[in-house]
Amino acid sequence: MKVLLAMSGGVDSSVAGALLLDAGHDVVGVTMKLWGGDSDTGCCSVSDVDDARRVAQQLDIDHLVFNFGDDFDRHVVDPYVRDHALGVTPNPCIECNRHVKFDRLLKRADQLGFDAVATGHHARIGRTADGRYTLERGADAAKDQSYVVHMLDQDALARTMFPVGSIDKSEVRRMAADRGLRTASKPDSQDVCFITSTGGRETFLGDRIEFRPGRVVDGDGVEVGRVESVEMVTIGQRRGIGLPGGGPKRYVVDVDVPSATVTVGDEQALLDTEVRVADVVWTDVPHDGPVLVQASAHGATHPADVTVSDVTADVTDDGVVRVRWHRPQRRIAPGQSIVFYDGTDTRVLGGGIAV
Repeated sequence: MKVLLAMSGGVDSSVAGALLLDAGHDVVGVTMKLWGGDSDTGCCSVSDVDDARRVAQQLDIDHLVFNFGDDFDRHVVDPYVRDHALGVTPNPCIECNRHVKFDRLLKRADQLGFDAVATGHHARIGRTADGRYTLERGADAAKDQSYVVHMLDQDALARTMFPVGSIDKSEVRRMAADRGLRTASKPDSQDVCFITSTGGRETFLGDRIEFRPGRVVDGDGVEVGRVESVEMVTIGQRRGIGLPGGGPKRYVVDVDVPSATVTVGDEQALLDTEVRVADVVWTDVPHDGPVLVQASAHGATHPADVTVSDVTADVTDDGVVRVRWHRPQRRIAPGQSIVFYDGTDTRVLGGGIAV
C-alpha cells in the first residue's frame, strides 16, 4: 500500500517506517508543523523536525512537512486556554490526536491518494471474524497508548496502521540501533509541546487569561485558605492550594470559577459513585453494560457499568452516557478523557470526556 507515515522525530515512528518498508509498502514520511511558539518539550521542537528529516534520509524515503498550525490553534491551544478559564481540566494531547494527527492527517492522505496513515503509537488494530476493526492495547503494557487514540472509529481504523504496536519498547530501540537510526537512544517525549519546561503551565496561561484569586472553603463553606489563581486548580489536587501544613490531608473536590471558590475535603469527600461522559466515540457499536474504565494515560482500570439509554433528563447532548462505578472512585476532573475497555482489559470499546 501507499502509506503516509507521521514522523515525530522519535524512535517509535522511525522504526515504524523501517517496518513498513520491510513489509513492502510505498512509504512517505511527514512531519506536522503544529505549534509556532516556543517549544522545548513534546514533539514540536526544531530538533524533532530535523531528526524526522534525517531518519527519512536514512530510510531513503521522501519527507514532507505539513503546516497544520491553524488547526492546532483552533482545536487544541484555544480550547486548552478556554477550558482553564472555565475551571475545566483539558487533555490537549488527546485533542491533538483527535483533530489533527488523525482527522486532519487522514483527510490530507485521502487528498494525496494514500491508502493509509501510520504512526508510532503503541496500540494494535485487529479484525473480528465478521471483518470489523478492533482497537487493542499495545503489546508493551508499560508503553501502551490505546488510551490516547481511543477516538478512532471504524472508518479511521480501516485506514490506520500502528507498526510498532506489537513490539516491546526495548525491542523497538534494539531494532533502531541495529539499523543505525539516529533516534535509537532518544528519550521519549513526555510533555505538552506548547508548554515550555522553563515557563510551565502558569506562564503559558498567565500570558493569555487573567488569573483570579480565590477562596478555599471546606464542606461547610468556611474559608480555610486562599489561592492566587482559581484557574490553576483541578479536582483531586492536594498541594498548592493555600492550606497550612501539618493538618489532615485535604483534596480539591470542587472548583467554581465564577465565584472564585475552591472546595476541599478529605479523601472520602473526593469519592463518587458515577460520572457522566460526553462526546462519546465508540470503536464499533455502542456498549451498554459492564466495562473497565481508565481515566488517565497510564492509570489503572476500574469496573463500572455504562448506560447509554438512561441519561438524566437534563442532558440532551448526543453521545452522553452514564458511568456507574462498582465501587466509589475518586472524582474525575471535568475535561479529562474516560476510556472504556472490555472485560479482558485489552480491547477499547470507546471513550469520551468527563462532564
